[in-house]
Amino acid sequence: MVRVSITPRTAGVALAALTAVLVTGCSGEPDRPRPTPSASTAAAVGPTASGGPTAADPAARAAALVGALADEDLVGQVLMPYAYGSSAANVSAGSAAGNRALAGVATPAEMVAKYRLGGVILVGFSADDPTSGNQATTNVDNPKQVRELTTGLREAAGKLPAGAAPFLVGTDQEYGVVTRITDGVTLLPSPMAAGAAGDPALTEAAWRAAGAELAAMGINMDFAPVADVLATRSTVIGSRSFGADPKRASAQVAGAVRGLQSAGVAASVKHFPGHGLSATDSHKDVPVITQSRKVLDGTAFPPFSAGIDAGALAVMSAHLDVTAIDPGTPATFSRKVLTDVLRGQLGFKGVVVTDGMNMPPAKRWAPGEAAVRALKAGNDLILMPPNVTQAYDGLLAALRDGSLPRARLVEAVTRVLTMKFTLAGTPAPAMSTLNSPEHRRAAEALAAGAVTVLRGSCATGVRGPVTVTSSGGREKTRALLTEALTTAGVRVVPSGGTRVHLVGYGDGAADLSGDAAVTVAMDTPYLLAKAKSPTLLATYSSGRASMTALANVLAGKARPTGRSPVPVSGLPPTTCDT
Repeated sequence: MVRVSITPRTAGVALAALTAVLVTGCSGEPDRPRPTPSASTAAAVGPTASGGPTAADPAARAAALVGALADEDLVGQVLMPYAYGSSAANVSAGSAAGNRALAGVATPAEMVAKYRLGGVILVGFSADDPTSGNQATTNVDNPKQVRELTTGLREAAGKLPAGAAPFLVGTDQEYGVVTRITDGVTLLPSPMAAGAAGDPALTEAAWRAAGAELAAMGINMDFAPVADVLATRSTVIGSRSFGADPKRASAQVAGAVRGLQSAGVAASVKHFPGHGLSATDSHKDVPVITQSRKVLDGTAFPPFSAGIDAGALAVMSAHLDVTAIDPGTPATFSRKVLTDVLRGQLGFKGVVVTDGMNMPPAKRWAPGEAAVRALKAGNDLILMPPNVTQAYDGLLAALRDGSLPRARLVEAVTRVLTMKFTLAGTPAPAMSTLNSPEHRRAAEALAAGAVTVLRGSCATGVRGPVTVTSSGGREKTRALLTEALTTAGVRVVPSGGTRVHLVGYGDGAADLSGDAAVTVAMDTPYLLAKAKSPTLLATYSSGRASMTALANVLAGKARPTGRSPVPVSGLPPTTCDT
């Protein structure tokens, strides 16, 4: 296998080649019928074909394969649904029923085969997850199971006419509150924690480790990092954002993109054009972005530009009504937003993928019509259609009656296949890389840099013994901190000690403790503005790495160097500037 490291340069070369292919490949006879090729014909479109494209020429390989695909295969390549079941071919009766309702088949493998799919997204839940509303099921139990599932999906896809191209398996592994795979892997601190640490090199190293672990499990696309600037106190975005400063967030987004893609995992920066400008949750309604075009250019767009410049292979569009660009039309369905601005102004040439099409803003239209509208606006991948059959049939019918221009579909498929062939050059690491000491050190370094003191002295730790309390339902986190404090040499007692109180996602003033010596915010730090404790700390995340970093600060073994990446009323970004 030819090894190709996905760097900003190589990604840029592929995108430039793709542009040239699209300019020439979409002209001529856009409506001519496509032959139905055999799997062996498609498989021949590879790096060893005499006089053909090479592994280092993903755009040319994509164009050659597109030219051999039937209409049914072209349509399938732009669909990326979820499926029920933790195995590709063996599922429970309940999962089979879910798949039949979703796609008229019993198993994920049958779904791939019937609709000639280009990819599948793995779904699941995590603690304090603000996106749980559009996660209809979970199929990510543990790394071994995930690897077996992705292997089975690829075996099914390999039999298709487009099987010469790698199959896409994606998930939302953002870290922090949105983390699909939580067991047996290295858990990074949240993006906001990375923003507090303020060191893009630490972020890149941590996300490189994360990318290697995703690749080892057979996942080659991560719907991350979040490039939204947190200009409002948005609960749905919150600590998923790197912060409120566009310049600092831009550096973090670029670091995460470089880290992920160096491991052969496509980064998908999201949610364009910027979900952090509204507090409304697009999982429930259409957020209206009322800011001026000047604010968009100066606040919302820079992190996306930074991700693009870093070589991001994908950008996710958002269900946002951006009144300064195309009032009344969610960005997912807006040609002005996606084609004129994202591609025209920001110069993005890679894959545009929709946010979940099972979210209410996208369900104002039937699945088929919504898919057609999204594709015509400039999306290349349709993510999580609420009914796969209707989305597939709608796209195919629109292609054949001319309401979906063939050139637009060919352009989308060529972009998708170019990304796939770009990813093909990076071999997956062994499963033994998961949660390795090296990877844990990268996560711990990022978490250690994030710990912030917003009130109180940063020179010394607390006096022991310590009693750890928390808002309701955080027993696991209390146990993590208790273990870390004990390891750091601090005695922890059930009651009567110096009280350290933990608050996290979704907590309010009622969850604070008036007699705590130390209050710690493990999500956004806004709640600390109401806390009465003499010492206020923020970790922005509640995983093991963050609790270890907190314990070292409380034990006086580490100096907290983080700065709050969002403003907190009445408090400085840190008291440790000197």
